[in-house]
Amino acid sequence: MGKTAGIVGAGVMGRLLALELNEHGWDVTIFDRNGVEGRDSCSWTGAGMIAPYCELEAAERVITQLGVQSASRWPAIIKRLPTPVYYHSRGSLVVAHPRDRNELERLRRRVNENAPRPDIMSEINGKELGELEPDLSGRFLTGLYFPFEQHMDNRGLLHSMAEGLNQRGVSLVTEYSAETIAPNRIGRGSSDQSFDWVIDCRGMGAKHDMAELRGVRGELIYLHAPEVNLSRPVRLMHPRYSIYIVPRPDDIYVVGATAIESDDESGTIAVRSALELLSAAYTVHTGFAEGRMLEASVACRPAFPDNHPRIHTEDGLIRINGLYRHGFLISPALTDFVIGYMENGEIKKEAEKLFRHQTAVN
Repeated sequence: MGKTAGIVGAGVMGRLLALELNEHGWDVTIFDRNGVEGRDSCSWTGAGMIAPYCELEAAERVITQLGVQSASRWPAIIKRLPTPVYYHSRGSLVVAHPRDRNELERLRRRVNENAPRPDIMSEINGKELGELEPDLSGRFLTGLYFPFEQHMDNRGLLHSMAEGLNQRGVSLVTEYSAETIAPNRIGRGSSDQSFDWVIDCRGMGAKHDMAELRGVRGELIYLHAPEVNLSRPVRLMHPRYSIYIVPRPDDIYVVGATAIESDDESGTIAVRSALELLSAAYTVHTGFAEGRMLEASVACRPAFPDNHPRIHTEDGLIRINGLYRHGFLISPALTDFVIGYMENGEIKKEAEKLFRHQTAVN
């Protein structure tokens, strides 16, 4: 009989782990309380930026290291999926209005102090910025360009992953709220299923079992703006937080930034957030004024006090959580670490601080 794994939670972490375990010869079943699209997961409410160096603005270097490893893995992962995924490696731009130039300078200094290599960022003038993004020509005097960063359509990725699981015969059980998540067992009611390994990827759904887990509310807006033509993510520095604009196919843009300490998963965006996001988008490009709001999306991201991910292990049970706002950025690296541990007990040196062994979970 082959090796068996049961995964609870079908966000980007759960789906990617299921696909990669299947590639390694495991018999995998994945369970999720949502439908196959995953609309209620925080992976649905994401911008799909693979921006490990820009994240140095607020995150520690460990996130950049995980992101760099993951960025090298995404092209091959996407190539193996059965349906195309909007994905580009065009880098990203960071700009600021004159009154916020200090924020741009702060980011420049932080990146230079922590950069693992010297070519991850370049300072560019207004002319160079206009050559990269003609629609921004004359709008900003300077900027920062991060040439190695990537972006993708997160929702298209979730869809293609589901198609890949289906084609490979991996069972994706939706509308399933697991009541038992224990070593070697997943169950609901009086019915339990047994596995060699159970992996908990529920995010905020695991709060009852992981006392330190907290929610960080994120809000973003989808805009259809045919008068805007941006080919890469653009971040606008701001004293409270940086605001990002990320392109999608068909003149659609994702605008987001908010990080609110709250477990409130209500699907309604705050008025203040909507005003700030829309105003910021307009100051980057006035063409957004003629656009149309398609959707305002809200989700609660799972985070620990240090905002680092953790991998809690017991015999027969692994809990992967605390990906915060970095799910798409770091999930391939975490997948590699977990599979190495499941197959031969290996913990790579760079992952040692992420693992918590023999954690008592009640």
